[in-house]
Amino acid sequence: MTTTPRRVAHTGAGDGRDPSRDGWRNRVEAHVLTHYAPLWRAVQSNRWLYRRTNAALTDLAILKAPPRPNPLSTLAPYTSWASLTDRSYVGRHLPPDTAPHPGRPAPAVAAELFRRDGEGATCARSTALLPAFAQWFTDGFLRGHGRGGDPRRTDSPHTIDMVQLYGANAEVTACLRQFEGGRLKSRTVGGGEFPPLLCDQGRIRAEFEALKPVRWEDVPEQLRDTVFAAGGDRAHAHLGPMLVNVLFLREHNRIAGLLARAHPRWDDERLFQTTRNILVVMTIRLVLEEYINHLTPFHFRFRLDPRRTIRSSWYRENWSTIEFSLVYRWHSLIPSTYRIGGSDVPLLHTLANGRLIEERGMGPLFDDLSRQPAGRMGLFNTDPLLLPIEERSVEVSRELQVAPYNDYREHFGFPRATSLRQVTGDPQVLEALHDLYGGVDELDLYVGIFAEDARHGSLFGNLLGRIIGIDSFSEALTNPLLTPRLFTAETFSSEGMDILRRTRTLSDVVHRNIPEDDGRYLVSLGTKPTP
Repeated sequence: MTTTPRRVAHTGAGDGRDPSRDGWRNRVEAHVLTHYAPLWRAVQSNRWLYRRTNAALTDLAILKAPPRPNPLSTLAPYTSWASLTDRSYVGRHLPPDTAPHPGRPAPAVAAELFRRDGEGATCARSTALLPAFAQWFTDGFLRGHGRGGDPRRTDSPHTIDMVQLYGANAEVTACLRQFEGGRLKSRTVGGGEFPPLLCDQGRIRAEFEALKPVRWEDVPEQLRDTVFAAGGDRAHAHLGPMLVNVLFLREHNRIAGLLARAHPRWDDERLFQTTRNILVVMTIRLVLEEYINHLTPFHFRFRLDPRRTIRSSWYRENWSTIEFSLVYRWHSLIPSTYRIGGSDVPLLHTLANGRLIEERGMGPLFDDLSRQPAGRMGLFNTDPLLLPIEERSVEVSRELQVAPYNDYREHFGFPRATSLRQVTGDPQVLEALHDLYGGVDELDLYVGIFAEDARHGSLFGNLLGRIIGIDSFSEALTNPLLTPRLFTAETFSSEGMDILRRTRTLSDVVHRNIPEDDGRYLVSLGTKPTP
């Protein structure tokens, strides 16, 4: 079964899906959380009840799977001391699947299941700012597998530490620092602050030789002098993460300046490190209170509450897994064309193009992305430019012997599907999956999670949404800076604590970092901005 999937009229609809294998407990939980809005408003109006419900629902989300430590990593198919401690290997939820699967399509053929025709389908809930922020955020810890040519290895920090801004090691961080006032290096263009340029006449500058951007050979010569110097080795890859990285560079330098004025006796090192502490927790708050709340269809709004988190049974050192990496490849959300300043800009022209950000300006560009819908999550909706990444994702999952889709349904608390119709009711997707896989038991995890119909007003299907919930919450909330002993003014300064209290949305960060422009802009992950 390796033929190219047949293409029929794509409806994007899943009304014909069979929900009989969702599980009664899952259905009840989803119904309660997506209905009864007055009840949830009442819960959130009482501080005591809000905190306890927040803790209980966070526990409920994370404990849908056995908590860490996972007994295995990609080091070996059995537990050893090294597999429990050597974090240069990727974690995994399930053991390697060693069964033969001769009927599965080749990765290149499976990747055709993702191909978008034309501009593709759009998302009714999310804007183009969502994939921009998501890619920037996850590039910090979902560090591409294949270190030294071995897909089992990773240089991930396995936690949120702003690698994408500061770099993965001290050498990279040092070449980005100004070593004065706790600031990062920057330059001014049109009254706005931007990172320094990585290159001069197409060659990486000597001061940035520690930076190793990935796939640098693919960056056209004429664009190399527009690329920003950044800690993340993928920060140059696309308009979205470039834009968000510039924003957080501005916020770092803004906060460093505020601390320097408030604490004139602090040296550069203390100013830098305290500013970094603030930005790490600020990012976690934005991820939890804006980003995750946007992704879920629930009426309840999650809040960051470090005092409750540490008491939970799942509170263990984080270790990013291959499954989490696979479910976070949301290429279908990325538009094929961006509407920027009233003009259509093809996706290709936004890659490694820092000039686009400088010319349009930060505020207007955030507004542009917030007014354009993201692509619809799912199969048959990835721009052809990104299909090689889809193919490589299938290849990696096969090389690492990732278990089939149905095994993960069972592991994460769903009954095993007995029919492809229990995955999707979309006729195009059903026909293509039947042609290439025959039945549900052969379905690759990477294909299955994106084949699922979105449920209950969510962006995702059941399994993808559950894996995201489990690993996103436990990824963010196990950060050491959130422990009660550290979540104090001694760690962040009194000024830092005030900044953290007052920062709830990306819009807050944007509007205090556009000195070149006093305008007000729409900055929203959702097509209906959160009040």
